[in-house]
Amino acid sequence: MSQVRESLPLDKPLTLSSNSSLRLFKDRFARYSITFGGLMVLMTLLMIFGYLLYVVEPVFRNADVSLSHQQQLESSTDVVALGSDELNEIGYYYNQQGDLTFYPILPTSPAKSTSALPLSANQQVSSVARGLNDVGFGLSDGSFLLSQPDFSLSFSDGVRSISPGVRYPLGEQSLEIDEQGQALTQLVYQRDEEQMSIVALTADNRLVYSLLEAQENFMTEEVEWSGETQQFANTPAKLTKILLTPDQRLLFILSENQLYIYDLFADEFDAPRQVLEINEPNAQVTDIGLLSGGSSILVGNSNGVVTQWFETRSDRGRRMTRVREFSVDGAVKKIETEPFRKTFAVLTDKNEFRLFHTTSEADLLSHSLIRQAQLLQFSPRNNALMFQSEQSVDFYQLENEHPEVTWSALWQEVWYEGYPEADYVWQSTSASDEFEPKLSLVPISFGTIKAALYAMLFAVPIAIAGAIYTAYFMPAAIRRFVKPTVETMEALPTVILGFLAGLWLAPIVEEYLPFIFMLIILLPLAIVGCAYIHYLLPQRIKQLLNEEYSSLLLIPVIIAVSYLCYNLSPVVELHMMGGDARMFISNELGIDFDQRNALIVGIAMGFAVIPTIFSITEDAIFSVPQHLSNGSLALGATRWQTLIGVVLLTASPGIFSAVMMGLGRAVGETMIVLMATGNTPIMDWNIFEGMRTLSANIAVEMPESEVDSTHYRVLFLAAFVLFIFTFFFNTIAELVRQRLREKYGSL
Repeated sequence: MSQVRESLPLDKPLTLSSNSSLRLFKDRFARYSITFGGLMVLMTLLMIFGYLLYVVEPVFRNADVSLSHQQQLESSTDVVALGSDELNEIGYYYNQQGDLTFYPILPTSPAKSTSALPLSANQQVSSVARGLNDVGFGLSDGSFLLSQPDFSLSFSDGVRSISPGVRYPLGEQSLEIDEQGQALTQLVYQRDEEQMSIVALTADNRLVYSLLEAQENFMTEEVEWSGETQQFANTPAKLTKILLTPDQRLLFILSENQLYIYDLFADEFDAPRQVLEINEPNAQVTDIGLLSGGSSILVGNSNGVVTQWFETRSDRGRRMTRVREFSVDGAVKKIETEPFRKTFAVLTDKNEFRLFHTTSEADLLSHSLIRQAQLLQFSPRNNALMFQSEQSVDFYQLENEHPEVTWSALWQEVWYEGYPEADYVWQSTSASDEFEPKLSLVPISFGTIKAALYAMLFAVPIAIAGAIYTAYFMPAAIRRFVKPTVETMEALPTVILGFLAGLWLAPIVEEYLPFIFMLIILLPLAIVGCAYIHYLLPQRIKQLLNEEYSSLLLIPVIIAVSYLCYNLSPVVELHMMGGDARMFISNELGIDFDQRNALIVGIAMGFAVIPTIFSITEDAIFSVPQHLSNGSLALGATRWQTLIGVVLLTASPGIFSAVMMGLGRAVGETMIVLMATGNTPIMDWNIFEGMRTLSANIAVEMPESEVDSTHYRVLFLAAFVLFIFTFFFNTIAELVRQRLREKYGSL
């Protein structure tokens, strides 16, 4: 004992060996590295979250307006039209005599200049109509003249300069509209590259309609306009205002509180197609205006209510219907609409203007003016507003980039132009500039849930049942082969699965629909039947069969049933479905059928999800301590009772995590749903209809969206919603997993 004490003197400190020091270093290094990696993952998620919010936030900003320039007018100036160039550097206005005045908005713009219309001595301006980027004048001799402000850009020594001018698209010679030479007191026109329509009211209260066509002169290569003028036989006695749609088809005539609608393409163009009382109760109509595209008409009333009307389908054909209303303080004095969006401004008698958007039903802006305004006009790019009062033309900078987006437009039903009722619709783009964007996120969110649901219905039973058998019943020799094989399936590229599903599986399913239905019904029945037969076998025969390998006898049964269903498919289709299963489903059952549908997505995406659920579930079951199973068996429980009462309960946190991991994979899947569905954003649980998911929608439309546009930012909002979906599911999964672990962890 003394020798031992001498070998370990108390005055010398204990030292760690080199191996212990290295092990301690490795332990600390691993701990700090894992902690650092976890923090980096959290930081990355927060950065993704923050960037998505950064891109999405501008769509929810309020509109703003600020006065940037005032152009003083001479006391005798009576402005009839005003506007500016696209860059908001030069403004212009026409007076009652037809003189065009350019004025600088920026200090560096050209100085003020004036030019007069090329009128003869006996011609005077009797009416004015504003076009998209031009102004039409009705003259006292019954003729028409079109004037267009022109702005030419030039670059010299790297310096850009802009020069204002005027051009006459129809020529400097006025066109005769009224053969009787009466003054045109009211005027409206629309034109494109090939034809032009002009409707005018003459001084003797006749309504004339002139249709002009463009013809190129082969000698001079100049475009000449010619046509014929017709006269309306039946018109209201008093015409308050006339409007013409951009397609030159529908003519709207306001007569006090009545709106007359004419179809100029009909054989009887002067017979009203519909007559409406459009005033609000106890109010008078004060102004009307056409929204972009001409599908909707806005009606302003003396009680401050602005209503929107457009055509909807009814028993009597397409009829104008009152759809929605907007309210302002005071009587509506003037309505002005943006040329390419569904935004409009309202000028009231209380020296205030309001800005609205019809689709989103958004009250965008309310602003009190410095002076009482008579006219207002949007700039060409809708980023400025011009107001004309008796003393000046006031130029306001306008910030209103994304009026189409509100929470209600994204998540509630919206009544779109031409639709019979309010609905959830995603249709973000069109070939027309006057298109009404339909940006509801509900259909694509619904499609995401639908695709994930059918994929999980296919994958979860197969994956969990396979994992239970592999981990608990399968012999070790076979398990060592099966488990790696299933896990290898996860390495298959989803683009290959989507390609096979869309181009190979979908036509087969369509051609052999009875085979699919019979397989779904007969295969489970055959397996249950074989199990029952095995149960009825005498004990001596069962002893001849190895219990662990007896389930492999189902393989030839599955093959035989599948072969039988395949061969019976044409017979069933012929005798029970009239020879065409697809037509039978569509016509007899009333179920729409699309070749690339939710069934295809469920099979293909389920095939991609099965390895994830299988692997985690199998590991969870296989990791259940052996002494728990042995203890249950020792107490007299059967293997099935042990499985259900002990093993599955102990492994339930892992099984639930596996299901939620598979669900997260299904929710975020892109290529399979992109290639195996029709990508139609519809809301229908029908398994034979397709869908469009959030991820597929982003993949399809992001390349064609303009950077920083409303469409671009809403796609980022869809990505944010997808991020929230997965975050929500993962959070719920973790909470449930922890609860299950606390409940069954003591077994």
